[in-house]
Amino acid sequence: MAEPVVSAPTVKSVMSSSQFLDDFDCLAFEDVSRYFGRMRALSHVSFSCAAGEIVGVLGPNGAGKSTLLALAATLISPSAGGIRYGNHGTHERGGNVRANIGMLSHDTQLYPELTARENLHFFAGLFGVQDPASCAEAALSRSALSVRGDEPVMKFSRGMRQRLALERALIHDPKLVLLDEPFTGLDDSSSKSLANRLQGLRDSGRIILLTTHDFEAAEGLLDRVALLWDGALLNVEPVTGSLRDHYVSHTHQVAHTVKVSR
Repeated sequence: MAEPVVSAPTVKSVMSSSQFLDDFDCLAFEDVSRYFGRMRALSHVSFSCAAGEIVGVLGPNGAGKSTLLALAATLISPSAGGIRYGNHGTHERGGNVRANIGMLSHDTQLYPELTARENLHFFAGLFGVQDPASCAEAALSRSALSVRGDEPVMKFSRGMRQRLALERALIHDPKLVLLDEPFTGLDDSSSKSLANRLQGLRDSGRIILLTTHDFEAAEGLLDRVALLWDGALLNVEPVTGSLRDHYVSHTHQVAHTVKVSR
């Protein structure tokens, strides 16, 4: 990815017209379906995630988890149904909604030629954060990357890039946090630090929706689990027992039913 050439005033103006929404207290999917051509990715999905809650979206590969997060991030639009952010839909105040969203996807969205510090400073400015330099320093400290702050990201390990990408997603203190496989590439210590960070964000009233296959890292972290299977929502409920047992007990019955029906 080419190095961005953006002056500070231009960067600051990107989000200048967007104001943070005081009533952004939940994320709600309302009978959402999404098709890519003839392929059904999601079908009639309805559930909500409230402020001060961490909801995990679990399911096998191809279940529609990443599509769900892309919809929530306004990166794509539903084929049918709608998504609400507090009292707002994306068609009502799209720019304002996006200013309140932070997303970590499979692509870290970092500029590899830039240093860690430059990346954070750039994204802080992009979102109109006051004092981007101080904000970047605080983010480097939280990610335990201060001593590597002046190194280009291309020299970082996968785990280091993941930690930096998380700070990039949270640099503007968003109300809605969307994380697609956030534990990828993290060692046990970093995974525990991430879990603690997410618990702190939840306690501060953030809305957190994440996908994961790492049951061990997410153990005890999720308030509720939304199970997706072949684009359909099986259920949304609190975890009973271990996260792995909860997942297996619910999906085994569905898998058995599908196998028998075939």
